[in-house]
Amino acid sequence: MNEQEIIDLLKKMGAIITDSHVVYTSGQHGETYVNKYAIYPHVREMLEVCEGIAVQFANNGIEVVIAPALGGIILSQWVAYHLIDIMGSKVLSIYAEKADDGESFIIKPCHAKLLAGKKTLVVDDVLTPGDTAKKVVEAARAAGGNVIGLGVLWNLCDVTPQDVADVPELFALVNTTLAAWDAEKCPLCRQGVPVNTDVGRGKEYLARGL
Repeated sequence: MNEQEIIDLLKKMGAIITDSHVVYTSGQHGETYVNKYAIYPHVREMLEVCEGIAVQFANNGIEVVIAPALGGIILSQWVAYHLIDIMGSKVLSIYAEKADDGESFIIKPCHAKLLAGKKTLVVDDVLTPGDTAKKVVEAARAAGGNVIGLGVLWNLCDVTPQDVADVPELFALVNTTLAAWDAEKCPLCRQGVPVNTDVGRGKEYLARGL
């Protein structure tokens, strides 16, 4: 599937919100939002998009696929499934979860044992701007994994390999940057367009009285 086909598929799944006024994780404002949580319930479609990531890394000898919990677990499972089918060899699927500090990511000891010394693929959904993916890459390396690359559904912020802990390869099914403005320069704010509080950080933004 090419980029436009992926975008059309995500629109069909209700994952792309347009003509809105959203606040991104970065604090900037925009009119388009990729709602990753709308993607995961659609099993057959998830199967298709994960195959695209698996194909990209099929010649890298991947032994373990890891993703951030919770939604990323689905990505990890399906990408590993396709890699098994393509390569004809064993591929494990594990996940990293947030530590008690709510910021860093950790890998449970039972999973860390499976990861150590293995060629590892990190997968994530949307890079905005990629902090979560970077932390999972770092956690995988700390556990002894040999991180081969990072595969994602959508790179929204022109994230580079250097931005995500210098991964050897960064691959995204879609590389399209959405228009975004600082709050004080947002044309939607000037026009009085209501902030969307259902997705993004709109609710937090309004709670701060900004």
